[in-house]
Amino acid sequence: MLRRDLLWALDPVRFAHEALGFHPDSSQAQVLRSTKPRLLLNCTRQWGKSTTAAALALHRALYYANSLILLASPSQRQSSELFRKVAAFLNQLAIKPIKVEDNQFSLQLANGSRIVALPSKEATVRGFSGVTLIIEDEASRVDDLLYRSMRPMLAVSGGRLILMSTPYGQTGHFFEEWTNGGNSWERLECKATDCPRIPQQFLEEERASLGEWWFRQEYLCEFVQTRENVFSHDLVMGAISADVKPLFEEDKI
Repeated sequence: MLRRDLLWALDPVRFAHEALGFHPDSSQAQVLRSTKPRLLLNCTRQWGKSTTAAALALHRALYYANSLILLASPSQRQSSELFRKVAAFLNQLAIKPIKVEDNQFSLQLANGSRIVALPSKEATVRGFSGVTLIIEDEASRVDDLLYRSMRPMLAVSGGRLILMSTPYGQTGHFFEEWTNGGNSWERLECKATDCPRIPQQFLEEERASLGEWWFRQEYLCEFVQTRENVFSHDLVMGAISADVKPLFEEDKI
């Protein structure tokens, strides 16, 4: 028993497979085993982002005492859906850990670890500190203010930040971090055409039904320019030059 727990603690993939009955594919295994503090997942719909994230969150809570794990999304309902997947995995364990708190939006284990599903309002999440892990689901649709208010929660703890989503246009923090976030991020892209669980016939039907713009975002992981944009992102960025001096100098106080 002790040897098994040690193996599970050392390998989240083995934990997911043997303890949770979740059999990750190679890309999902890469996510579970990643140790990078910043991780971007640009993955097709139905790839298993939420399932993989739920397994990762539970593994962290069980094997790293006093962890604080926050689940964020565009709405409280969506955060709660991800939280419910974590709770469902917890209930599948043969030997269940003692819970000292268990409600609709959060749970706390006897080892001091907490998992909390956040609301979508920036003003209501500022009380957290010393966060171990933040998982942001549907990140392309999460308000930028919420994202910016969560990042400082990792300053002292040195915790991890995971953004996972399908693209949604060429604006917002998910697009900016994917495009211009630099080498601090580990990036993983998984298109529907690379996912063995999604049949080719289904994709052909989706392309015909949704149209090219939606299909390329939802299934091909492309940051497609929104139809409302007058100028493309590349055109705007190409027009910016550090060599051009501003017309008016800023007032110096």
